[in-house]
Amino acid sequence: MNQGPPSLHRSRWRFCLFTLLYLYQGVVAGFGLTALANHFAASGASTAEVGRHLALVGLPWVLQPLLWGPVIDRGTPHRMGPRRAWLALALLGAQASLAGLLLLGAQAGLTAISLVLALHSLAASLADTATDRMIAGSVPTEELGRTSAATRAGFVIGSAAGSAVFAWILAAHGFAPAAGALLGLTTPLALAASLVRENPGDALLCLRGFAPRQRPAPGGFAFAQKLLAAFRRRDAALLLAMCFAIDLGLALFQVPFAVALVQVHGWDAEGLSRLQALLALLGGTLGAAGIGAAVDRIGPGRALRLLLLACAAAFAAAGALIAAGLEAAAGPVILGLASVVPALLYVALQPAVLLASRAGGAAATQFQIYMAAMNLGDVTGAALAGPLAAVLASTLVAFGVAGLFLVCARVAPGGEK
Repeated sequence: MNQGPPSLHRSRWRFCLFTLLYLYQGVVAGFGLTALANHFAASGASTAEVGRHLALVGLPWVLQPLLWGPVIDRGTPHRMGPRRAWLALALLGAQASLAGLLLLGAQAGLTAISLVLALHSLAASLADTATDRMIAGSVPTEELGRTSAATRAGFVIGSAAGSAVFAWILAAHGFAPAAGALLGLTTPLALAASLVRENPGDALLCLRGFAPRQRPAPGGFAFAQKLLAAFRRRDAALLLAMCFAIDLGLALFQVPFAVALVQVHGWDAEGLSRLQALLALLGGTLGAAGIGAAVDRIGPGRALRLLLLACAAAFAAAGALIAAGLEAAAGPVILGLASVVPALLYVALQPAVLLASRAGGAAATQFQIYMAAMNLGDVTGAALAGPLAAVLASTLVAFGVAGLFLVCARVAPGGEK
């Protein structure tokens, strides 16, 4: 029986589309945030320089709700679908930005690369906003955990592949071939992502602009009032603060620890990227699938609290290993504790944030504010990692992050299904 073209009305196409879009994000992240950062660390870049690179590339994701949330929430009619049209436009801009990396030449400096990747982040954050609004509008509550697991798996598989493949290309052939490979690998992903419609009757491709709305969109002041009202709730405010704190703590530990492994303990940058890719793959595939099923069974709130406690235990164990003088010998174990368990946490965090966003009247903007809080935490942590590493031992940082996760577990809202 003909069920029409691929669309978000069917579960399998939802899983395919959202996994593919996050796979695309992961490939670029593996290149820009892992392989490239490790490559320049091995070339002598300081923790502060690597942190600035990560902060600059992450900045558009912090501004995402202000830039794109209201645009997507307006739901302006389009023959391709109100969100899918923005998605296609954003992916086109993102690929154009990646093509710009080829213009920098083989001897491109980290600052120039960071600026071009920041332009990519600007376009990719629009694509991400459209994607998340499509998830919020099409995925039933009982599928949120498995959808979160699928998107997380897509991201970490892309990130793992990007980290490993581009680390090898950077080490063996340099920046220009790596940039060309990045463009070649991501272009088919971006094209394939445009094949699933929001509704079966939507046009596959339409170059005409957005149609005028039959009813005027709410004014900026009314929209801002609605948004502020959503975040006045205690649970929403706590969840927002927690999103910031989680990524802040992770960046404060992970950035200087990775640089120290290369510059102090003599690790090979390509080998470090491969290990980070393997650990991300482990947590984001088999682990994420199990956590996603558990989230749908026991509810996002309870799963979130349990995983926050697990993260606290993981960083306490990492701090203990460093305090025992095993930082170099137990490096893989410490990296696993600091990356695999937090990766599982995100599988429960995304459904909790989606449910909180559905409670208001500006779902895309609300969701992106939560995500921007996480990105702001990541950017802030990356920027502060260098100065903090200069005055605090990594043991104290690890124990501090463990304490931060304990506080988050204590105040995490919503323990019910």
